[in-house]
Amino acid sequence: MDELHDATILVLAPHTDDGELGAGASIAKWAEAGNDVNYLAFSACETIQPADRPSDVLRGECAAATSELGIPRSNLEILDFEVRNFARDRQDVLDTMVRVNRQMRPDVVLVPSIADTHQDHAVVATEARRAFKTTRMLGYEVPWNNFQFDTTAFVVTDEAHVATKCRSLAHFRSQEGRPYMTEEYLWSQSRFRGVQAGSSYAEAFQVIRWFL
Repeated sequence: MDELHDATILVLAPHTDDGELGAGASIAKWAEAGNDVNYLAFSACETIQPADRPSDVLRGECAAATSELGIPRSNLEILDFEVRNFARDRQDVLDTMVRVNRQMRPDVVLVPSIADTHQDHAVVATEARRAFKTTRMLGYEVPWNNFQFDTTAFVVTDEAHVATKCRSLAHFRSQEGRPYMTEEYLWSQSRFRGVQAGSSYAEAFQVIRWFL
């Protein structure tokens, strides 16, 4: 896909860490190139944190992770929607997106794939198509939630971008032990998508909306 220059990019993450997992290397590449990258997380999953862990632990981890990718703290917003209940709060999710669109007017929006099976991810993907229907939109990959994924766009990255993605996700210490958080998985996924894209490393996206 065409390189992005001087673009305002908005990453919509249902939960803290989704954007980093789905598009971390691409975010690092775009931020490095001087694009204005913004990150909006709808939930820090406070209601499901174990009793021995601070309920807001993911807020601090997400701030560190997005900073690692090159996103300024002023471009990070973490909301307090209740995890697993986005369907109940669907109108508020949409209203939030409409507000952000009016304020930011992004050039590109990243969302979960429209085939993502997680209930919260599905709401964000669906409502984003309503709120940003005249904006270029890509769906990012969360393989463990996808029965299928249309690899209709690739962002070619280099080794440094993948390494930045790994450092970013390492800040999520509360998520250690999850198989998709390991460096082995992150590097292998990037290499696999790179082979498909005819490069050393890449991230795959689903084209939801594009304008030329």
